[in-house]
Amino acid sequence: MELSNFHISGAIISMWVIMALLAVFSLLATRNMKDVPGPLQNIAEMAIGALQSFFEGVLGKKLSKKYFPLLATMFIFIIVSNYSGLIPGAGHLFTVPTAVLSVTAGLAAISFFTTHFIGVKEQGVVGYLKSFLKPVAIMLPFTLIDHIVRPFSLALRLYGNIYAEEMVTDQLREMFPILLPMVMQVLSLLFCLIQAMVFTMLTAVYIGEAAEEEEHEKE
Repeated sequence: MELSNFHISGAIISMWVIMALLAVFSLLATRNMKDVPGPLQNIAEMAIGALQSFFEGVLGKKLSKKYFPLLATMFIFIIVSNYSGLIPGAGHLFTVPTAVLSVTAGLAAISFFTTHFIGVKEQGVVGYLKSFLKPVAIMLPFTLIDHIVRPFSLALRLYGNIYAEEMVTDQLREMFPILLPMVMQVLSLLFCLIQAMVFTMLTAVYIGEAAEEEEHEKE
């Protein structure tokens, strides 16, 4: 789609549709909340509870409570984007966002800059810069390389896995149109979940490392 000289890609349209659907679901699930939850409220509460337990296992209760909204939002967006690839017509009628490198690169950039922002917030500028010299100052070049490589690794891993899964599924569907695609769909449900978990778990680990010094002081 083009508006004058401004091009709107299929990935952008797909992302806005996904965000709109998630917003509508959130409004419906949290409207008129009751002690005995209805179906939507029950699904939302189960999902939030599972995510809270997951991130608490990575970050601990204090940090998890602080940064849960960011991590949960990232996880939900990624997994819904991944699962959109299982809808008939995916890749042809619409674009799967996480199968586009620019989208996964944007998510990785959010992870990268957020991690360093949290590091400065939790430890202060001087304290966070000093953390790059640990355990010994001679490791500084390797630490810097590690931090620079992280966003590229996050972006390429998510993009490569989801894009490859789409391509393989399409090829198998053409070769074996009856039974095998059903098996692949079931496996894809688990595969897409794992990819969302890996991306957000690594982001949580990076946040935990950036805030580690301050967390130890609190404990």
